Amino acid sequence: MSHTVTFALNHMSAPKLAHRGFFKLARGLGLVDVEIRNDLAGVALADGTPAAAVGEAAVAEGVRITSINALQRFNQWSDARASEAAALAAYAKGCGAAALVLCPVNDTQWQPADAARLDHLRQSLRELAPILRAQDVKGLVEPLGFAECSLRLKREAVDAIDATGTSDVFQVLHDTFHHVVAGETAMFPTRTGLVHISGVADPKVPVSAMRDPHRVLVGTPDFIGNVAQIRALQAGGYKGLFSFEPFAEEVHENPDIAAALKASRAMIEKELRTAA
Repeated sequence: MSHTVTFALNHMSAPKLAHRGFFKLARGLGLVDVEIRNDLAGVALADGTPAAAVGEAAVAEGVRITSINALQRFNQWSDARASEAAALAAYAKGCGAAALVLCPVNDTQWQPADAARLDHLRQSLRELAPILRAQDVKGLVEPLGFAECSLRLKREAVDAIDATGTSDVFQVLHDTFHHVVAGETAMFPTRTGLVHISGVADPKVPVSAMRDPHRVLVGTPDFIGNVAQIRALQAGGYKGLFSFEPFAEEVHENPDIAAALKASRAMIEKELRTAA
């Protein structure tokens, strides 16, 4: 098994940087692969920057856009969702992004019974597949572990992809935080297209209470076991990227995020070497 990890950087690591500054941050860390987002106020994509301009900046800074994060509520299909999906898929194509992250409904207001919930999931995959294929963009289905989420388990995502015959376009996104919060033990390394990593260092927060503000850079201690998950995914055949995606305000406010990211990366690599 290889213990070499290829890291990527999600714009959530430094959400206040403009896209070009974010790309420079990644390259300064020696990283090539980045994830851009459509939910960060005041920066691309939310500020209306054209896809071509983002793509040109990526080329100029020497980075590859691995995904746009994200089409929200993807499993609650509607005409409006179809339009949103088409626009995001076209943007992905226009800026050179390889994939579009797909996030499920995550609130207490939309809680269909299980059979209907899974019907909605399969319908959404069937509807999304031709939209993504037309732009040569992959779909990364990201189950969210929260109790209120309508798609918590990767097992359900994989089963729905298989049931709809759409494995040519869809893979799952393994998020180390959501994997633990969901209580899911099964991993699907060969069905995984991307991995998000973040740590939880607060010893007082139980798993059931873990939410995005607890998500810091992976360090010591780490109560969600990122290194063990990375090792297991690689042992199972996953050869893709591990993308830093911290949500904690303390990370976003760090005046030297580059140093913090370097330290997190070094810790992970050291732990993997030690484990070997």
